[in-house]
Amino acid sequence: MASNIGLMDSAYFVGRNEILGWINATLQLNLSRVEEAASGAVQCQMLDMTYPGIVPMHKVNFDAKTEYDMIQNYKVLQDVFNKLKIEKHIEVNRLVKGRPLDNLEFLQWLKRYCDSVNGGITNENYNPVERRTKGGKERNIKGSQKNFKSLQTNRSLNSGLCDGIVTKQGKSGGVDSRVNSSVEIQEMTKEVTELKLSVDLLEKERDFYFAKLRDVEILCQTPKLENLAVSNSFNQFYDTIHPCLQLEWGVLVATALMDRHISQQT
Repeated sequence: MASNIGLMDSAYFVGRNEILGWINATLQLNLSRVEEAASGAVQCQMLDMTYPGIVPMHKVNFDAKTEYDMIQNYKVLQDVFNKLKIEKHIEVNRLVKGRPLDNLEFLQWLKRYCDSVNGGITNENYNPVERRTKGGKERNIKGSQKNFKSLQTNRSLNSGLCDGIVTKQGKSGGVDSRVNSSVEIQEMTKEVTELKLSVDLLEKERDFYFAKLRDVEILCQTPKLENLAVSNSFNQFYDTIHPCLQLEWGVLVATALMDRHISQQT
């Protein structure tokens, strides 16, 4: 279903005011700019409204401010995409930057998808505020449990350090060494996780642009473009590209058309 929503679909011509009105009315929020949805929390709850209960809302952080916290929300969103078998590439590295056009385009796609599922009819039995509140409480409870366990761990370590000071100097040194090793392991694990995520995003972005270039190549081979001059072909194709992508694809399309023209001349 989602793969049939192309760039020239009418969904991508919906204005930002309509998008913001849809979000605010559906989720009972008060967004004034599309960039405020850059954290990915809004997208998660929109799917939770469309498919009630499918999103683990306790993992969604509506207060996410850092890119790291936002990425965690998009991980949840990607897991839901996988469950629903939605073949949609999420430009996480662009969305978390708060770029207006990227966020608008993704929200336009999301509205089109949700409308295609529920026919544009809001689920009256869905309480967005309650879902956010329950999710926040569960997240806070789990966070408190983690903090309590961490506090217990610190207390036990401090107790061990004190015992080592009273009894033998060597024991204290052994505890310090274990603590330092544990901290280093945690930092390295976090770094490895972030690197894996970066590699995954780069691979998805590579596949995305390769597919777009393939579409350009196929379009250049159509008889309609073959019979036109290079400049006219470029202008005609450039006018059909979505405005958000003109700057990025313009040079690539021009290069492809020029190469094709030169090969025909030789």
